[in-house]
Amino acid sequence: MSTTLEEPANIASYLERMASLRPDALAVAIATAPGKYEELTYAELDRLVDRSAHALRAVGISRGTRTVVMVQPSPELFAITFALFKIGAVPVMVDPGMGIRNLGQCLGEAEPTAFIGTPKAHFARRLFRWARPSLEILVTVGPRWLGGGHRFSRILENAPTQPFDIEEPDSDQMAAIFFTSGSTGPPKGVVYRHPNFAAQVRLWKAVYGIAPGEVDLATLPLFALFGPALGMSSVVPLMDASRPITANPRHLVAALEKYSCTNTFVSPALVEKIGRHCEATGTQLIGLRRVLSAGAPASPNALERLQRHLPDGVEIYTPYGATEALPVASVGSRTILGDARKRTEAGAGVCVGHPVPEAHVQIIPIKDDAIPTWSPDLALPPNEIGEIVVRGPMVTHGYYNRADATALARIADGDRIFHRMGDLGYLDDAGQLWMCGRKTHRVVTATTTMFTVPCEAVFNTHPAVFRTALVGVRGDPVLCVELESGHRPSDTLTGELRAIGARFEHTRAIETFLFHHDFPVDVRHNAKIFRERLALWAAGQVPQK
Repeated sequence: MSTTLEEPANIASYLERMASLRPDALAVAIATAPGKYEELTYAELDRLVDRSAHALRAVGISRGTRTVVMVQPSPELFAITFALFKIGAVPVMVDPGMGIRNLGQCLGEAEPTAFIGTPKAHFARRLFRWARPSLEILVTVGPRWLGGGHRFSRILENAPTQPFDIEEPDSDQMAAIFFTSGSTGPPKGVVYRHPNFAAQVRLWKAVYGIAPGEVDLATLPLFALFGPALGMSSVVPLMDASRPITANPRHLVAALEKYSCTNTFVSPALVEKIGRHCEATGTQLIGLRRVLSAGAPASPNALERLQRHLPDGVEIYTPYGATEALPVASVGSRTILGDARKRTEAGAGVCVGHPVPEAHVQIIPIKDDAIPTWSPDLALPPNEIGEIVVRGPMVTHGYYNRADATALARIADGDRIFHRMGDLGYLDDAGQLWMCGRKTHRVVTATTTMFTVPCEAVFNTHPAVFRTALVGVRGDPVLCVELESGHRPSDTLTGELRAIGARFEHTRAIETFLFHHDFPVDVRHNAKIFRERLALWAAGQVPQK
């Protein structure tokens, strides 16, 4: 067992420590039906993890075995994931919402030896021939045995009950592969090492004051797994975690109240849903100490709506980062809804806050090619827009089987690494980071370069507008517009939008406005707009000159 809670060699050590310090405290509660939960204490979860580790090693999973995990949020998901860490195996985590084609590509690139999944996951694996050349070990979690291989329940029954000795990893040993969602580019397998996990746990605690004994409403499965490491009980509500937009806010609020949750980590879609539910029912979320929302910025209107139903002094925090580096910066709703909101609406970009401790953030010139080596003269001065790069212990070291993508995303700084976030932005005079959109989404015209977030925010102030997306069509800027429910396109509305754009120098060049009834967005956050698809659609709407 690790001797300290703060810096374990293996993230599974956190669970062992919590089982020793608070054995009878709630570790996880997973909803099985409305109002019904399956609960495990830290001691029970730790024992289940030990038995799972013995069981999985008995079927051939060992140190370094790349193992796909496709299991719904459940006690088995927690037990299997921590068991793989204890063994020293490498969990391969993919987002089922990324689509069949991307899943096949990801699993092919990961070259897994083992696949642990539900019967449904195994059925898809067989139907679409996922990772067929490399798979040797199959484990099915669930009541039916459609996938072949081993039943998890059966091998668990035969497993020893004694503690499992944690595999102490080397500092450069691969701990896990987390695939990016593919919502802002092709999905890539991000290689995590145990020091990355340790840094993340340390920073979540330091930045947000998370303390042992808290209770988290875990709507994002990967963050749910951090609960035991942070000393928080993880409450998994009744919802499809891969499609949060479909969640019933009544179930979420009921879980918050039943377990007196102090923390919740939600997508922007759920900030919107929970806020509207509270507004309609007059519900006050009295137990929460903080709300975290990541994946994309929640709209100021959604933040303002939910904020009204939180206790005095409680904020909604937006951690900024990516699968490759998280957290990088953080900002609270007081800042977002204060002076920053006015600046955002005038085209300054979105404030994502001050960099977190241990994160060294710089802005470099916009460049699409690789930058092999860091040089101090790459750093731009304050208030100049460029690409955001970050160095620190939360930064992962590369992509699995993607040497070309790794070369484009990394800048070597001696024995350290800057990660290129792929986002554009700047640092202001106070050291706050402002984000101006994805580098690949910038629109380059004959006379200037236009950035998505500063342009779109100007038009999003119109009361009839739900959201907008700037795209380029044959070298010209085009604004796609999705309206609020109950509003319809009209020449009058187009004129009003054109008048708004004329007030700002950076939006005056936008002359074409196209109304789209339903933007294509990612299923996870329901906020990341697929601008590439909108650009193709817009190209078919705009006559060629």
